[in-house]
Amino acid sequence: MKLNVNIDGQDYPIEVPTDLLFGAQEFFQKMDRDLDAGWQMSREWVRELNTLQRCQVVANRLLTALETENQASAVMMAGYIVNKLPTVQTIYIDTEGDMSATEIITA
Repeated sequence: MKLNVNIDGQDYPIEVPTDLLFGAQEFFQKMDRDLDAGWQMSREWVRELNTLQRCQVVANRLLTALETENQASAVMMAGYIVNKLPTVQTIYIDTEGDMSATEIITA
Protein backbone atom coordinates (compact mmCIF):
# COMPACT_ATOMS: atom_id res chain seq x y z
CA MET A 1 0.00 0.00 0.00
CA LYS A 2 1.17 3.52 -0.74
CA LEU A 3 0.75 6.19 1.93
CA ASN A 4 1.01 9.76 0.73
CA VAL A 5 2.66 12.02 3.30
CA ASN A 6 2.53 15.77 2.76
CA ILE A 7 4.97 18.03 4.58
CA ASP A 8 4.82 21.76 3.90
CA GLY A 9 3.23 21.17 0.49
CA GLN A 10 5.76 18.52 -0.57
CA ASP A 11 4.51 14.97 -1.17
CA TYR A 12 6.45 11.96 0.08
CA PRO A 13 4.87 8.69 -1.06
CA ILE A 14 5.84 5.81 1.20
CA GLU A 15 5.35 2.25 0.05
CA VAL A 16 4.22 -0.01 2.90
CA PRO A 17 4.65 -3.67 1.92
CA THR A 18 1.65 -5.83 2.77
CA ASP A 19 3.85 -8.44 4.45
CA LEU A 20 5.19 -5.74 6.80
CA LEU A 21 1.68 -5.12 8.09
CA PHE A 22 1.46 -8.75 9.17
CA GLY A 23 5.07 -9.24 10.22
CA ALA A 24 5.32 -6.13 12.38
CA GLN A 25 2.30 -6.74 14.62
CA GLU A 26 4.49 -7.27 17.69
CA PHE A 27 6.26 -3.96 17.00
CA PHE A 28 2.91 -2.18 16.56
CA GLN A 29 1.65 -3.68 19.83
CA LYS A 30 4.76 -2.41 21.63
CA MET A 31 4.11 1.06 20.23
CA ASP A 32 0.53 0.84 21.51
CA ARG A 33 1.74 -0.17 24.98
CA ASP A 34 4.05 2.86 25.01
CA LEU A 35 1.17 5.12 23.96
CA ASP A 36 -1.16 3.56 26.55
CA ALA A 37 0.63 5.65 29.21
CA GLY A 38 -0.55 8.87 27.53
CA TRP A 39 1.32 11.44 25.52
CA GLN A 40 2.17 15.12 25.52
CA MET A 41 0.45 16.42 22.39
CA SER A 42 1.80 19.91 21.96
CA ARG A 43 0.63 21.81 25.07
CA GLU A 44 -1.91 19.23 26.24
CA TRP A 45 -1.29 15.96 28.07
CA VAL A 46 -3.64 13.30 26.71
CA ARG A 47 -4.06 10.41 29.13
CA GLU A 48 -6.06 8.12 26.85
CA LEU A 49 -5.19 8.51 23.20
CA ASN A 50 -7.81 7.54 20.64
CA THR A 51 -6.82 5.99 17.32
CA LEU A 52 -6.58 9.33 15.52
CA GLN A 53 -4.37 10.81 18.25
CA ARG A 54 -2.13 7.74 18.25
CA CYS A 55 -1.68 8.16 14.51
CA GLN A 56 -0.93 11.87 14.92
CA VAL A 57 1.80 11.04 17.45
CA VAL A 58 3.25 8.42 15.11
CA ALA A 59 3.02 10.87 12.19
CA ASN A 60 5.28 13.16 14.22
CA ARG A 61 7.75 10.28 14.54
CA LEU A 62 7.36 9.72 10.79
CA LEU A 63 8.30 13.35 10.22
CA THR A 64 11.47 12.87 12.27
CA ALA A 65 12.33 9.71 10.32
CA LEU A 66 11.95 11.55 7.00
CA GLU A 67 13.97 14.53 8.22
CA THR A 68 16.81 12.25 9.32
CA GLU A 69 16.50 10.14 6.14
CA ASN A 70 15.80 7.00 8.19
CA GLN A 71 13.83 5.12 5.55
CA ALA A 72 13.38 1.95 7.63
CA SER A 73 11.84 3.91 10.49
CA ALA A 74 9.67 5.91 8.09
CA VAL A 75 8.24 2.71 6.61
CA MET A 76 7.57 1.28 10.09
CA MET A 77 5.80 4.47 11.23
CA ALA A 78 3.77 4.53 8.00
CA GLY A 79 2.99 0.85 8.54
CA TYR A 80 1.67 1.55 12.04
CA ILE A 81 -0.63 4.25 10.68
CA VAL A 82 -1.89 2.03 7.85
CA ASN A 83 -2.41 -0.80 10.34
CA LYS A 84 -4.50 1.43 12.61
CA LEU A 85 -6.37 3.25 9.82
CA PRO A 86 -6.55 0.89 6.82
CA THR A 87 -8.46 3.43 4.72
CA VAL A 88 -5.86 6.19 5.18
CA GLN A 89 -4.88 7.91 1.95
CA THR A 90 -2.94 11.06 2.84
CA ILE A 91 -1.40 12.60 5.94
CA TYR A 92 -0.72 16.33 6.15
CA ILE A 93 1.88 16.55 8.91
CA ASP A 94 1.93 19.77 10.90
CA THR A 95 5.44 21.20 11.17
CA GLU A 96 4.57 24.10 13.48
CA GLY A 97 4.74 22.02 16.66
CA ASP A 98 1.06 21.10 17.05
CA MET A 99 0.64 17.34 16.59
CA SER A 100 -3.13 17.67 16.89
CA ALA A 101 -3.12 19.83 13.74
CA THR A 102 -1.83 16.91 11.65
CA GLU A 103 -4.63 15.97 9.26
CA ILE A 104 -5.28 12.36 8.31
CA ILE A 105 -7.46 11.83 5.24
CA THR A 106 -9.21 8.48 4.88
CA ALA A 107 -11.37 7.06 2.09
